[in-house]
Parts: sequence; structure tokens; C-alpha cells
Amino acid sequence: MNLANEIALAHRLADAARAAIVPHFRSGLDHERKADATPVTLADRAAEEAMRRILTAEAPQDGVVGEEFGVSEGRSGRQWVLDPIDGTTAFLAGRATFGSLIALLVDGFPVLGVIDQPVLLERWLGVAGERTTLNGKAVATRACQELSQAALATTGPHYFSQDEGDVFMALAQATDHKRMIMGGDCYNYAMVASGHLDIVCEAGLKLYDFAALAPVVEGAGGTLCDWNGEPLHAGSEGHVIALGDPARLDDVLEAMGGHAHHHHHHH
Repeated sequence: MNLANEIALAHRLADAARAAIVPHFRSGLDHERKADATPVTLADRAAEEAMRRILTAEAPQDGVVGEEFGVSEGRSGRQWVLDPIDGTTAFLAGRATFGSLIALLVDGFPVLGVIDQPVLLERWLGVAGERTTLNGKAVATRACQELSQAALATTGPHYFSQDEGDVFMALAQATDHKRMIMGGDCYNYAMVASGHLDIVCEAGLKLYDFAALAPVVEGAGGTLCDWNGEPLHAGSEGHVIALGDPARLDDVLEAMGGHAHHHHHHH
């Protein structure tokens, strides 16, 4: 499928999100604001509203799934999936490792994904069947000869249940713990795509957290799957592995101890 129009639209969405988000980053709080309206909440809502306005005008037949404002059904079999600020904790801590996630799903499968870092002005674009780019230049994942050399990342241990944490730690034991990264949200997946990290492993992700990641990681030569090695889609449970070198997938699943099948059914 030719996605030229959709790519142009995705860039406009990301531009609109940037404009809404950047003024709130490291801004502190005005005294007048209500206790619940932190800078990240204001930025999140403003960015999603800006993106939805564009979609309502330019793609009214498409569905929209957003973190802040829920689902609006479409008639086209296509859905735009938006997470204006993936990494709200990082945002509040003044760290530029959060990002805006924009995805286009066709019949439940992501065909286009954007990871945008509005402060650093970095935008990864992944499109099915095309090479992933960072600000228009092609990027590629790196080879990983063996799991013991792999740099592994996760946003944090507190996002895992006890069982999930055990599975993650089994994987961590098999990788290079001196190179392990905690924190990073969507930015870690961008780093896999650009060849700076080898593996990301997370649980509890929602559709709007992972929809944009597959086109970006896979278009750079990597693989994105659930903890059973299955591709991700609208019905996935949110257990995610990103792998820069697909040759290591069996090693990763083996290191996770075959534990994974206790928690999830195979299709």
C-alpha cells in the first residue's frame, strides 16, 4: 500500500504534538492551577486535542484511539493510535526520554509508527516495507553475537508483577548487567532501532504504548513481539520484547525460562 499521504499526515500530527508539549516541559506550576493539572497532564491533553482536531478534519472516516480521550470509532478499518506523552514520569523529572507515539493500524495491525522526542527534535518513522528513518536518515539495529553481550533496557522493575519480574530477571541474568538501562520508556525502542541498545523487555503496555513501536523497530531490522515470540496486534496483552538482532530471539525466549507460557496462552 502507498502510505505517502498517511506519512505526511503523521508528520503533521507529530508537529502539532511538539508545539503543544514543549512549552510545558520543565515549566513548573503556576499557583492558579488545580492540584490535578500538572504540567504533564496539561501537555498530554493539549497534544492529544491538537492531533484529534487534525484527524477529524483530514481523516474523518478513520477511528482514533488515544490515551487521554478514549476511542472514536471509524468506518474505514483504520485506526490512528495516539499516546501524546509516553513517559509521564520522565517528563515530570525533566528528562527528555519521553516521547509522542503515533501509529496507524489497518485491520488491527500497525503499518506506520512514529516515535517523536519533541525536546531533542528527534523523530523516528517506521513504515511497513520501508527502512526506518531518524529525521529522514535511515537507521539500523546492530548485530548481537551472543546474549551475554546484550544491553538490556526496561522502564522499571515496579511495572512488573512478581511473576513477570522473575521472568525479566531471568533474562537480565543472561545479558550484560553492566550495560543494563532502567528508565527510558519509548525512547529505549528508538535506541534499539538506531543500534544503541539490544533488547527491551516490558509488561503492562497498552495498545497506545506499543502500536507505534513495531514499524519503527522492524523497519530498522529488528523484531518486536510478545513474550511468546508472537507479533503484536490490537488484541495483544502488552508483554513486549524488542530485539535489535532477530537471530537472538530463541536465546531470549529460552533465557526467559519458558516461564512465559505459564502466564499466556499460545495462539
